[in-house]
Amino acid sequence: MSDSSDTANGKPSLLGRVLFAGGLAALAVRNLTNLEGRVAYADAKGVPAADRLVPAATGLLLGGSLGIGTWKLPRLSGASVAAFFVGVTPLMHDFWAVDDDARDQELTSFLQNVTLLGAAVVFIGWATGE
Repeated sequence: MSDSSDTANGKPSLLGRVLFAGGLAALAVRNLTNLEGRVAYADAKGVPAADRLVPAATGLLLGGSLGIGTWKLPRLSGASVAAFFVGVTPLMHDFWAVDDDARDQELTSFLQNVTLLGAAVVFIGWATGE
């Protein structure tokens, strides 16, 4: 798969966009197919109005991932993904507030989300020419 035309036209690598967007879209679809369970988990974590926020956050993730993958409205798309991770990560993966048995898994999930947030910030920067 050659994607040199994308980088020459000011777009990030097609392969990189598809890998990033595809993984995020799959996560969003998993959330949507088990929305009741995701809402219950968020509620158990103390997320206020989880029944509204979980679908809204999932919408940010899905819309943002599709936008990055297709490079449509890339700043808005990157900001949507970033907003998802900024909002979700400290609430859902609070490794500092759980017992030792859950701490390792929550820390791993927290760090994975921070990494994905970093990639979203890179896409925002790319879209704005920074």
